[in-house]
Amino acid sequence: MAALTEQAISQRSFEAVVSYFEAQSGIRLGPDKQALVQGRVQKMAHERGERDLDRFINQVLGGDDESALTQLVDRLTTNETYFFREPEHFQFLGQLLAQQKPAGMFRVWSAASSSGEEAYSIAMVLADRLGLTRPWEVIGTDLSTEVVRKANQARYPITHADDIPDYYKQRYCLKGHGAQSAHMMMAKPLRERTRFITANLLEPLPDIGSFDVIFLRNMLIYFDMATKADIVRRVLTRLKPHGHLLPGHSESLANLELPIKPVRTAVYQHA
Repeated sequence: MAALTEQAISQRSFEAVVSYFEAQSGIRLGPDKQALVQGRVQKMAHERGERDLDRFINQVLGGDDESALTQLVDRLTTNETYFFREPEHFQFLGQLLAQQKPAGMFRVWSAASSSGEEAYSIAMVLADRLGLTRPWEVIGTDLSTEVVRKANQARYPITHADDIPDYYKQRYCLKGHGAQSAHMMMAKPLRERTRFITANLLEPLPDIGSFDVIFLRNMLIYFDMATKADIVRRVLTRLKPHGHLLPGHSESLANLELPIKPVRTAVYQHA
């Protein structure tokens, strides 16, 4: 097949993609993101053998190919994450479990889990503090079906282990051998208690039960105040009474009139 030449996205096509993505994700991509949109859509068109970028966008947005529409949202979703990001939250979780050993099932929700590093960081803390005889569970959700698929595989480049404290790395990470030597996998006891599903926090939430702790980190920054408050209120319907909500350290929940009270920096309790 002949090489596909680069083509600039038209303003009309850019606005059409931005509007569709906003309707699906609630995130509005500004004019400064035009190069990002063009690059990611161009790659998708290239993979499908389409030369004309505007025609490709019209076909995807005007057609009924759900897989293409899902892939478009996946490609435009930014999924920056790593193990034990903002470590103060994991220290707080460990302290919480040390202070009050739960009598029943202890459940944690990673509400914007991306490819799973956050959820498995949580799982390592739970496994260490509660062991494998007490009941606990971690649920991860994300808008992107592609990153949910990767998260369920529990397989990561070995370089990602650099962010994991040695104490946890030695107990819960399995280094690959031979052809898999560049990768690692989460230990089976963690995989058995951690699962991932697709969910859009702007829509009615799936039936995932209630949680003792919810991590809702580094995604509220993309939304205006009204949308942010709407998302948090929806998420709080899944938080148990006196449970804890953990937003990102750069995300303030002040002035949103929510039924929560601050406990410490970036830690709130259901009021």
